[in-house]
Amino acid sequence: MFVAITRDIKITVESYYQEEYSNPKLGSYLYAYRITIVNQSNHIVQLLKRHWYIKDSFGTQKEVVGDGVIGETPIIHPNQSYKYISGCNLSSDFGQMHGTYLMQKVSDGKTFKVNIPHFSLIAPYKLN
Repeated sequence: MFVAITRDIKITVESYYQEEYSNPKLGSYLYAYRITIVNQSNHIVQLLKRHWYIKDSFGTQKEVVGDGVIGETPIIHPNQSYKYISGCNLSSDFGQMHGTYLMQKVSDGKTFKVNIPHFSLIAPYKLN
């Protein structure tokens, strides 16, 4: 599990190799990741945007920028959490991701960035 805390917003990431959806012979490796966002602040916040940096073991780098996550821009109250699962397709059996969320404090409209920790995307057989 990978964790980062920025301005009392805690981001936890767990990643999983999706063997049944991967095809190594064609250079296609699918990974899923579960994100938990916990609002440890005293303010209601809303997740507005995401910005991902994705890198595979061949050195190929991608950036993904977009509104919200999985089609939602969740509002998270103090001491509440929001969880979602998403995925990433790589052309190698090892890679990594990290990024930021653009959050907004609902009470005054001020925005701030929250760090998403670096996390590994790795096929289990690479660990042996």
